[in-house]
Amino acid sequence: MTLTNANLSQFPFIYIAEGGRLDLSDAEVSSLRRYLLGGGFLMVDDFWGEREWKSLSTEMKRVFPDREPVELPIDHEVFHCYYDIREKPQVPNVMLGIRSQYTGVTWEREDGKEPHYRGLFDDKGRLMLIFCHNTDLGDGWERESANAYYYHEFSNKKAYPMGMNIVIYALTH
Repeated sequence: MTLTNANLSQFPFIYIAEGGRLDLSDAEVSSLRRYLLGGGFLMVDDFWGEREWKSLSTEMKRVFPDREPVELPIDHEVFHCYYDIREKPQVPNVMLGIRSQYTGVTWEREDGKEPHYRGLFDDKGRLMLIFCHNTDLGDGWERESANAYYYHEFSNKKAYPMGMNIVIYALTH
């Protein structure tokens, strides 16, 4: 679905992967702003490093020039609304995740070692957009059968719980 689709408002939750490469048209900027301020929720996932963060935050500044993303503290309700998540999860892509059992490396870029969960809020304090930076929750959802180690360590322990929390939070707020 495109951001300019006339039916976008019928979907309470939308997901964008690899948002570090996002390049919005003026029409998409306006449509996304309307969608989010109208009660919609956006999750952006699977973008790594400072260059991709800067690119994405520049695009989001076009959507909301007067709002700044804030790092969500671990005590924010999104980390506790269903599963009690005590550490911000970092989920690598499947190949890196399989190798991590030998290397310990779960990040795709040197400047992407720390996972960040940032949010944008509306005027009433509702979280309307979550940026899942330096993590790839989506790979954990779609690749769970690729390898037993990856499934156990990343899909089951991290990607599923965080994803469920985000969806439950978005649909109940």
